Amino acid sequence: MKKTQLVGRVVTAIPVLFLAFDAVIKLMQIRPVVESFTALGYPAGLALGIGAIELVCLLVYVTPLTSALGAILLTGYLGGGVASHVRMGDPLVSHSLFPVYVAVMIWGGLFLRDERLRVLIPVRKTP
Repeated sequence: MKKTQLVGRVVTAIPVLFLAFDAVIKLMQIRPVVESFTALGYPAGLALGIGAIELVCLLVYVTPLTSALGAILLTGYLGGGVASHVRMGDPLVSHSLFPVYVAVMIWGGLFLRDERLRVLIPVRKTP
């Protein structure tokens, strides 16, 4: 395995573990999830559906043949998180942009581990 692919897998593991944990606690509907949904202005009953959507998107992402589609789906999912935090007036760097940080790791990990993506989106060095 190339060094780039190894680094890509490590970078990928961080958001995957976070999102898996996040999806599971939504599916379990634990008290902090219910409280955060309420604080964001969403009915707590939506946690189950949103957790299921998150888990499906994550499964599509971790499947090698569909990882690019999964990254696209997760980007859309995380965009909803940004919108929710901005709507509530939450702090920009710590709350509102946190889903963007996760998305950057999702795409960065995929970029490093999938040569086809590096060909599609080349990073060029200045001559």
